[in-house]
Amino acid sequence: MRKKTYLKLTEYQTEQSRQHLGEVQSIYQEMRGYKHDFHHHLQTLKGQLEAGETKRALAYIEQLDRQLMNVDTLLKTGNVSLDAILSAKIAQAKGAGIAVNVKANVPDHLLLSDLELSILVGNLLDNAIEACCAAEGERFLRLFIGMKGKMLYFSMLNSAGARLSKKGRLFSSRKEGLHGFGLRRADAILKEHGGWCKYNSEDGAFTSEFLVPAIE
Repeated sequence: MRKKTYLKLTEYQTEQSRQHLGEVQSIYQEMRGYKHDFHHHLQTLKGQLEAGETKRALAYIEQLDRQLMNVDTLLKTGNVSLDAILSAKIAQAKGAGIAVNVKANVPDHLLLSDLELSILVGNLLDNAIEACCAAEGERFLRLFIGMKGKMLYFSMLNSAGARLSKKGRLFSSRKEGLHGFGLRRADAILKEHGGWCKYNSEDGAFTSEFLVPAIE
């Protein structure tokens, strides 16, 4: 590997790790905040009930119930690393007004490293969110991740703008710099593990799909 390419790869992986760590820490702090608030809610309800303010306590519970409906909890896929990256990216997507539907069930230990898994899934989700934000009309993202025998299967459909043109095997991105390099790196990881990927661009929608050996 040429020195320039190696340094670029190292820079990319460092930035990717820093970004994902920041996202996970943000989710952790949010969860701690919910736990802290829950203690105060219990104390408030206890005081209202002890004072005989039953109707007031019931109204308080109804208000809490409405708030909890809007709280995004961590996804439980079976894989801790995937939980973290999906939770962060899906929270980002919902914050951008994208309707998200996710089904994921993956073993905790895979042949892919945590960094490789983050690069693969993180970059594809980044692209999907970017495409949704640039699209007119309905914004949606539908994702499925699961096992097909010993293979990890990923399938995603998201809203998009006009049809993209291909550059070699990959589609061009509207972003520059390490973003495009990340897509090539993701493609290389799949090849290294004997997997394959398939992308399709149409007016209004984009699909991403890959299959890769993941367990022995």
